[in-house]
Amino acid sequence: MSSSQSKASILFGTLELEELDVDLFRATTLWQPPFTPRIYGGQVIGQALVAASKTVDEQFSPHSLHSYFLRHGDPSIPVIYRVERTRNGRSYCARNVYATQRGLTIYTSQISFCKFEDSVIEHQAEMPAAPEPESLPTIRERLEYFFNRGVDDDSNRSTIEKVLASEIPLDIRPCDKKRLGFFDPMIQSNDPYQLLWIKAVDKIGPGFDKLHQCIAGYASDYSLLQTARFPHPKFKVTFASSLDHSMWFHLPFRADEWMLYELQSPKANNGRALVLARLFTRDGRLAVSVAQEGVLRGVTTEPLTTRTARETVLKRIGKEPPSSRL
Repeated sequence: MSSSQSKASILFGTLELEELDVDLFRATTLWQPPFTPRIYGGQVIGQALVAASKTVDEQFSPHSLHSYFLRHGDPSIPVIYRVERTRNGRSYCARNVYATQRGLTIYTSQISFCKFEDSVIEHQAEMPAAPEPESLPTIRERLEYFFNRGVDDDSNRSTIEKVLASEIPLDIRPCDKKRLGFFDPMIQSNDPYQLLWIKAVDKIGPGFDKLHQCIAGYASDYSLLQTARFPHPKFKVTFASSLDHSMWFHLPFRADEWMLYELQSPKANNGRALVLARLFTRDGRLAVSVAQEGVLRGVTTEPLTTRTARETVLKRIGKEPPSSRL
């Protein structure tokens, strides 16, 4: 089996659910990122979409998802997904999904499905300019280059080794060539904004149409809270966790083809950060919109007044404020 086939199998495995009873499913393949002891939140989102999709007719596709992360997921035990059929309509239907471990709810989501309709009116945000994904190094290439240059900190070295040893079923390429992707030990001061290309590692065959939205759910949690750290290079995270996560699916797309992920954080305060994101197809169509708020706690040597002043200065010099980009 080739490396890409192996990773594709991992992707299918991470979204695969065992049906235990009517509207009751179990996930046993759970991915733990190398930098956290918890289940990857995107996997729970993707699996919830899979579970809900199994309870609706084929002509319905998800158009929105609103979810809350209530407890940390333990990757050592299965997750049970219970689907509640809230409403079945002619054009729209709704499902509630509850993910539990040890009898406790770790995640809830409301997912709405709809049938395709012809557009009478239509508009969308413009896709930002970005380098071609083929011109950008992969995350593995970036990490290997950084690692081979020498890493002084033992904890950084250990984290990089874990990332390199992980089978990640997505090809993710930040447009900023200085970004390392999953692991950025030296974040430089910048706007809370980033662009990256993303896709599944291998082609998805016919008969899995709804899987594309589930993969987008899986991928959507990547690097969201990281975006809010960019203006604060002296900020050291002591705790980070997603609180809520929303997605809107605007049109059909293929998750196994390159898509541009645009992320920006318009606000961070009170130990939380809000991040807004857009997922564009390569030909410029806005396919998915994303919003997430998360806990972002830590320590910094940078005075709070400096961070507040920076936001004011950016506006005064005519830079586009975060709220106007997304």
